[in-house]
Amino acid sequence: MKMLELNNQNQISEIDNLSASKPIIIFKHSTRCSISSAALNRFEKLYAHENTNELPVYYLDLIKHRDISNFLAAHYGVAHQSPQTLLIQNGKCTHHASHFEIDLSEIKSKL
Repeated sequence: MKMLELNNQNQISEIDNLSASKPIIIFKHSTRCSISSAALNRFEKLYAHENTNELPVYYLDLIKHRDISNFLAAHYGVAHQSPQTLLIQNGKCTHHASHFEIDLSEIKSKL
C-alpha cells in the first residue's frame, strides 16, 4: 500500500480540491504509540485485502507534524485523536474514527 505523505499544511487545500472528484482518507499516526502502530498495521492489511486502490490515503506523522494535525482539527471541526482516520469528501470530513474503531468497511459504507 502506498500512502501519500501529508507534510505541508498547503496540501490540505489540495486534498479538499481532489475530494470534489473522489474521496480521500487521511490517516493520522503517532510513531511513538503501540496502539497507533497496531491500528495502522490493521488498516494497511485491510486496505490491501479489499483492493481499494482507487481510494487515496494521506499519511500524517503526528510526531513530526503536530501543527498540521491541529490545523486539520480546526479546519474539519474534528477533535484530535491518535490514531485517527478522516474521510474527506467535497472538502468536508464526512466520517472520522480513532483507535480500534478505525474500520475500512465502515469508511467504504460512507462513500
